[in-house]
Formats: sequence, structure tokens, C-alpha cells
Amino acid sequence: MNQINALIQKSEENIEVAEMLLQKSYYDISASRSYYAMFYLPEALLFSKDLAFSSHSAVIAAYGREFAKTNLMSPEHHRNLRDGFETRQIGDYSFEASVSEEKAAQILKGAKEFLIAAKEYLASQDMVS
Repeated sequence: MNQINALIQKSEENIEVAEMLLQKSYYDISASRSYYAMFYLPEALLFSKDLAFSSHSAVIAAYGREFAKTNLMSPEHHRNLRDGFETRQIGDYSFEASVSEEKAAQILKGAKEFLIAAKEYLASQDMVS
């Protein structure tokens, strides 16, 4: 399995887990898994252009530059990715705030939409099996 397919699979698995966590009212952790489901997608998309980065912020910025600003992918996915990153920070690291059910569901919805769009783009480029 190549890196792109492996990242797509990780995204799919994280979405599945995020759904289970949301149903069990683990909103912070669900939002975190939804963010990671989204994060694997720009990594896969960037790999399709032979680009790789080592930090979350670098991946998010490069995805914005290479895909959102060029309209290869909807800029909405970039906004959702950035929102997911910020929400994950709250869920993973904040002791004073937590992620609401509504916000966790919103992040999960964004991850699902991004997954569909990324798979369509990668399939159009013959990059996924």
C-alpha cells in the first residue's frame, strides 16, 4: 500500500472512531479524531505533488497554498481544517474549556466532506486504488 492510500485509510478509520466517540458523548476526543481524519488528507494530497512537511502548521499552510488558493480543492476544506486544528487544541490541551456536542459534530461533518472530496480529486489523478 502506498503512502497516499495508507493516509486515506487512516482518515477513514479516524472518522469511524470519531463517530463512535461522538455517540458516547466524548466530544473532546471525537473532535480530535475528526481533526486527524482531516489532517491525513492534505498530507495525502501533498504527497500527490511529491510534497511532504513535518509539522501540522506546515502541512496546513502548504495545503492552503497548493490546493485551496488554486481552487484544486474547495477553500471550505482549508477553513474546516484550520477550525479542526483549533478545536483539537481545545479538546486536547484546555482545562478551562471543552468541545461542545454541536462543535464536535460540525468538525466530524467537515472531515467526512473533505474525505469525499480528497478521494474524488486523487481518483481523478489516478493516485488511489
